[in-house]
Amino acid sequence: MAAEQPQPEGSKPLSGLLSGIAQATYYGHAGITEELLRGQLYPEAAPHEFRALLAKMSGVLKSVASADMDLNQLEAFLTAQTKKQGGITADQAAVIAKFWKNHRTKIRESLINQSRWDNTLKNMNWRVDLKSQSRHVDQINTPVAIVEMELGKNGQESEFLCLEFDEAKVNQMLKKLSEIEESITALTQTT
Repeated sequence: MAAEQPQPEGSKPLSGLLSGIAQATYYGHAGITEELLRGQLYPEAAPHEFRALLAKMSGVLKSVASADMDLNQLEAFLTAQTKKQGGITADQAAVIAKFWKNHRTKIRESLINQSRWDNTLKNMNWRVDLKSQSRHVDQINTPVAIVEMELGKNGQESEFLCLEFDEAKVNQMLKKLSEIEESITALTQTT
């Protein structure tokens, strides 16, 4: 394993800038402003120079995140960016690569959560009970499945849905779930 190379001068502010962009764009921290980032990381930079750097790094990070680049794709992309007129430097590319390696999973999860517009199934519990009372005598002592589902979005209060199924409804549900599984399998298999 190779020893980690010392970071080039200026890499800490750039790493901080990338973290600030990620905090504001992907993690929902509205308090991270352009003025805050410039004041904390690049106080000597003129506002228009900092704005250009911020726009460039935001664009690069957006491209990398939206494509969910693996390390090989990232290396090819950053190499192309270093060769492009007005692109990034090799030192900046190294900082971006290290940042993406450390933050890829968290940014991807954030993008997935931001793209959900409906509730998702967070949890499901079930049990089987025997009916002890019923309007109809023939339904007493028949098994009934009780299913409780927790629905919601991350960061919001959950809703609970409770369903009761007799044997016929359980079989119908299993058949439908089997059809769903077959459709998903058909769509995900490569030809």
